[in-house]
Amino acid sequence: MSERHSDLATPAESLGPLLDSIDLMYETGWTDGLPVVPPTRDRVKQFTDVLSPRDPGELIAEIPPLGGNATIERVAVNAVMAGCLPEYLPVVVAAIKAMVDDRFNLRGVQCSTGIHTPLVIVNGPIAKKLDINSGYNCFGQGWRANATIGRAVKLVLVNLGGAFPGETNKSTFGHPGSYTYCMAEAEDASPWEPYHVEMGFAAEDSTVTVFPAEAPHNVMYHAANSRDFLTVLADTMCTLGNVQMYVMGSTCVVLGPEHARMLSEDRWLKRDIKTFLFERARKPVRLLRHGGPPVGDSQRSHLWPRFVDADDDDQMVPVVRRPEDIHIFVAGGAGGPHSAYLPGWGSRMVTEKIQEP
Repeated sequence: MSERHSDLATPAESLGPLLDSIDLMYETGWTDGLPVVPPTRDRVKQFTDVLSPRDPGELIAEIPPLGGNATIERVAVNAVMAGCLPEYLPVVVAAIKAMVDDRFNLRGVQCSTGIHTPLVIVNGPIAKKLDINSGYNCFGQGWRANATIGRAVKLVLVNLGGAFPGETNKSTFGHPGSYTYCMAEAEDASPWEPYHVEMGFAAEDSTVTVFPAEAPHNVMYHAANSRDFLTVLADTMCTLGNVQMYVMGSTCVVLGPEHARMLSEDRWLKRDIKTFLFERARKPVRLLRHGGPPVGDSQRSHLWPRFVDADDDDQMVPVVRRPEDIHIFVAGGAGGPHSAYLPGWGSRMVTEKIQEP
């Protein structure tokens, strides 16, 4: 055993009650398949005390499809099980509140056959305060805050919303983000204003944004022509079979710092990028007829922008209804020529201010 891990060997007899509790919670159906932290009364109280003087019984939301009551205390129970620290609770509570906004359509997100799952994006001072990763491997492992905040949200959706795989959760495949899907925006690496400021919040506010996203689609571009890069990105966004082409709604682009810097140096503003992508990320009606159900019995062409004539095979259909439906963040490690595209599911991205104690 390496020196780094030499202190992990604990006498098995001291773990007996803990392991029994973990097994019991799995057998009861309270977990995501991974071990959870037993939510003792004392531990849960440490969490609810963070939001004092708010009543632990305060109702945050009713979680569809089964309508379980997400009180502060019940959300805290799931945050404990996920492995959160008490100070993470305000982020989890804000994320839950954002997801029950009608624009997010949580009932549909929970019950769909699609591959999407809620992504949590944190902005503002709290991201640094809680050490939420926005850099290298920001969608991956290695950070307690990212791993457990995202996991707590998913446990709430299952334990209080009843989104059990194969029952109410009908996702054909799912993806690894169903365990946890959380990142922060790399505001210091962004050449533009932070996302939450763009959405009308103050820079000193802390916010959480939720979005039902597929797994990240990597966009690699090694050259230094910003227009060519955006052309590559636009092509990635409108592939046939991409559900975004049929359901519209919000969509998400996460620019790596290297690509963001290249665009900024060429004087691209966010609104310019959105307009370019809106105009270039398109497919003709004739191809979409082969890739999904935009017309006929399962008509979806009514979701397209009004300027698209669904009866004209040569009409070009954009990936979203309008440029502002493309949401741009900056995150990821510096020095790598990569960005990410995250298709949506027809819902709207929702941002909620985090109420810190």
